[in-house]
Amino acid sequence: MTARAAKTTARSLAADAAAILARLGVGADVLRAGPHLVRSPVSGEEIARLRTDDAAGAKAAIGRAHAAFLAWRLVPAPKRGELIRLLGEELRAAKEDLGRLVSIEVGKIRSEGLGEVQEMIDICDFAVGLSRQLYGQTIATERAEHRMMETWHPLGVVGIITAFNFPVAVWSWNAALALVCGNALIWKPSEKAPLTALATQALFERATARLRGQGVGVPDGLSTVLVGAREPGETLVEDHLVALISATGSTAMGRAIGPRVAARFGRTILELGGNNAAIVAPSADLDLTLRAVAFAAMGTAGQRCTTLRRLFVHDSVYNALMPRLQQAYRSVPVGDPLAEGTLIGPLIDKAAFEAMQRALADATAAGGKVTGGERVDAGFGPEAHYVRPALVEMPTQAGPVEKETFAPILYVMRYRDFDEALRLHNAVPQGLSSSVFTNDLREAEMFLSARGSDCGIANVNIGPSGAEIGGAFGGEKETGGGREAGSDAWKAYMRRATNTINYGRTLPLAQGVKFDVA
Repeated sequence: MTARAAKTTARSLAADAAAILARLGVGADVLRAGPHLVRSPVSGEEIARLRTDDAAGAKAAIGRAHAAFLAWRLVPAPKRGELIRLLGEELRAAKEDLGRLVSIEVGKIRSEGLGEVQEMIDICDFAVGLSRQLYGQTIATERAEHRMMETWHPLGVVGIITAFNFPVAVWSWNAALALVCGNALIWKPSEKAPLTALATQALFERATARLRGQGVGVPDGLSTVLVGAREPGETLVEDHLVALISATGSTAMGRAIGPRVAARFGRTILELGGNNAAIVAPSADLDLTLRAVAFAAMGTAGQRCTTLRRLFVHDSVYNALMPRLQQAYRSVPVGDPLAEGTLIGPLIDKAAFEAMQRALADATAAGGKVTGGERVDAGFGPEAHYVRPALVEMPTQAGPVEKETFAPILYVMRYRDFDEALRLHNAVPQGLSSSVFTNDLREAEMFLSARGSDCGIANVNIGPSGAEIGGAFGGEKETGGGREAGSDAWKAYMRRATNTINYGRTLPLAQGVKFDVA
């Protein structure tokens, strides 16, 4: 592609994004309203300049959200679920547009952009059903003519801080559950991906208008987007009216947020770093393993929190698997994520590219043998950062292998003993996702047992990436311990009350205590 053609493409990306946003309800004036520069990693070119929210603006938004919460908590949960059903309808209608906007703003290939929106639709479906299943329980009591039970109540304002790599899906995991649970939302998207947040908010407002048309009172300020870097996020973290902070990002970010929220006795859901690993056992189906490893390690240009970053391969299958894996790395199509056939799009920015190159240099210094990792000219010029995924054969798990580099680097190491592979697998600070490839029942069960993977997600014969919304998502150790979507994750967005009702005429005390005053 010539430089002139690249410039034309860049200009068309900006126009494309503006047209999509207009169709979804975001006016053109918003895209040129302020100083916040938004670039598309596809071309590296400017696509918008947005107004930012300062601490005062964030504080005002929190006040409005709290007022909205006080009203929304009184709306019956199934009616709250109706809002999420309508949001799901809006997302279905806008799937093509919003999916393409995801690709433009963060560089995902087309199927992944569409898949992210499908994930939003799926969690809406899940949450609609949940709105009629916010169950407490009746508890056996030792006191005659008494009933004991637990009830669940809305929590308050939920602050959602999201990362660039899943710019809308992670918001939806939190938002759909938090809203049916009776809470209000304030969303601080990544400064690298605010346009998709504005588009999603516009769709939410459409759903809100439709619910009001049904005669259901929906308060203003129920969901707000704050655009900016640190300032609005820090305001959310510090404000006591924000009952829960759900934050997705680096472990360093979690270390900064966690203690500050805890200091005011707020709640957190932290989804942080993941240095995810897989074990390839002697009995593994190598065809299946190759496909699973390729997607898990290279998909989204290695910019998923669940990306496969470490691979332990048994000696007996190492020489059979590695040449095939190296060929996949050499031949995988890298380029324009909006073009048909592309499997690897760009890194998000220059900083990500430089971090990848530093990690590869460190790996080489530690004795690693690198396949790939070089920059790829996709025809967009120097501001777009495309790379060939890197496969690094390492002698030991040391140096950069023990750290998470948010780029497509897969470190491969040999093993002989399954227990030793498990020890190495668990010997990193992070604990998000994991997998084993084996047809040995004992190995599979051991991997899933208490002595096996120490991660929040443990899989057999699939990779660590690509979680469904039906299962609670999150990890252990430096991954933060939070859970989103699926299972009973809804309880994080509510407060629990234990209630005891005395329907008799006596007052027996628990544990046989006697306290007669008359």
